[in-house]
Amino acid sequence: MRFTPVRTLFRAVNQAAQMGSIYEKILRPVVFAMTDAEDAHHNAVQSLALFSRASLLCRMMESFARQSGTRPVEFAGLQFPNHVGLAAGMDKNAQFWRAAAAFGFGHIEVGTVTAHAQPGNPRPRLFRYPQHDAIINRMGFNNAGAESIAALLRKSGAHAIRPIPLGINIGKSKVTPLQHAVGDYVQSFNLLADYADYVTLNVSSPNTPDLRKLQGDAYLPELLRAMKDADKERSEKLGTKRIPIFLKIAPDLSFPEIDSVLTHIQNFGIDGIIATNTTISRPFEMAAVNETGGLSGKPLYSRSLEIVNYISRATAGKLPIIGVGGIFSSNDAARMLDAGAGLVQIYTSWVYKGPFFPAAMAKNLAPRQREWAS
Repeated sequence: MRFTPVRTLFRAVNQAAQMGSIYEKILRPVVFAMTDAEDAHHNAVQSLALFSRASLLCRMMESFARQSGTRPVEFAGLQFPNHVGLAAGMDKNAQFWRAAAAFGFGHIEVGTVTAHAQPGNPRPRLFRYPQHDAIINRMGFNNAGAESIAALLRKSGAHAIRPIPLGINIGKSKVTPLQHAVGDYVQSFNLLADYADYVTLNVSSPNTPDLRKLQGDAYLPELLRAMKDADKERSEKLGTKRIPIFLKIAPDLSFPEIDSVLTHIQNFGIDGIIATNTTISRPFEMAAVNETGGLSGKPLYSRSLEIVNYISRATAGKLPIIGVGGIFSSNDAARMLDAGAGLVQIYTSWVYKGPFFPAAMAKNLAPRQREWAS
């Protein structure tokens, strides 16, 4: 009972933030006016990293965000407390994964992590378009490298019980030639898999030269075979279960190209698919924007929804799908789930809608978990 005043304060802040009255109307315009996009991103990550070390506060806020009376979401052999996850790209270096549950997320995907540390592309490389609820980035997998991030995860306790599932997104190092990409992914997997509940293969970012070629028939079968072999070798060596492996695809693939990807996923027993990454197209009102890079946010939603629906129908609903791209409301998320996704992920909407937006979304989607459990 001695924490009652603190609990009351957090409830008030949480409820106000969920309504958007604080962040969207007051704080966001100030933050956007004071800093450029990447500086704001860096400041947010550092603040979240600091908060994640306040374990008592994290646990308290997690208890407020948790939805009572709901059954966990079963997905690819894992259990998730709710449908809403944080997509890769925000927590690139696994600095604040412990805090994600406090803001209502049911899982977090860190990265993209590469085998070699790399600075990414030159700045400026991150651009906000608030009038369109969109972001363009050409970050280029800037991260500390798989070995350093594995050490950080080990130090921060990721090898122990985690409050929510932790996914690790891995990609190809820029310095690694395409013909040696498989070894690059395997190196990252071997360093990081012990700390993950699942691993995602990112072959779809538009910001690393030639990376998207890995989605094609010339490279994808070899990569998937090697990853499954690495997973099998690890599980046999440690006497542990094999870890789910997901593939993240681009929204710019044609339907025949998606069919080819799905064939390879089936042939090699890949556990799930994430649809989709950012797009190089500039749909609708973004057509006049000239910045290169991957577009995320509302303009991507219709295409991502279309692809999720297509994959679900093409696989008779048997392939686990995480739907991501332009989800800005609980209704958007519900439509993605209705289209065949088992989980959803957000990123850009968290930037625009505020820190407690995922908790509000998870709360609004909670009746689906109750109905499924009844």
